[in-house]
Amino acid sequence: MESSQAIALRSLLESQQVASLATLHKSEPAVSMVPYALLPQGRGFVVHVSRLATHTADMLANPAVALLVIAPPRSAASPQELQRASVQGIARQCAATSSEYSQAQALYQARFPQSKQMFGFSDFSLFIVAPLSVRFVGGFAQASSISAEKFSIIMSAPPHEHSAQSGKG
Repeated sequence: MESSQAIALRSLLESQQVASLATLHKSEPAVSMVPYALLPQGRGFVVHVSRLATHTADMLANPAVALLVIAPPRSAASPQELQRASVQGIARQCAATSSEYSQAQALYQARFPQSKQMFGFSDFSLFIVAPLSVRFVGGFAQASSISAEKFSIIMSAPPHEHSAQSGKG
């Protein structure tokens, strides 16, 4: 992945707040919408979901999921030029007693202050989607696929260090 694409990928994920979440629902593909926060160093995407939502049951039954984050329509001349990131990952429920729960909750609430009330609802829980791979389309005919390890490097490095650490691939 080129340095400019690494910077654009990180910028896209940090600037957008909503992802399409793809799950398997009764063995059929299903897509929903989830707000997300990012864990440091590209360790995962934090989503706060209700047990009443079908995607929550889907993630518990089959943790293989995908997230799609797209730049706003006004950011490109045509839909094919919109920047987008597709994340293949594994979703897992984050237990309130786990060591990472407080960090995930704090990051989510910092990004979505209005969500604080929902953390008091018993049917809501945090899930972390750990990336396995990321496909980034930086515009028309500008696509790259990267591993979870490369994604971690991109999301960990200060923006000016992408060129030294991201490399090709």
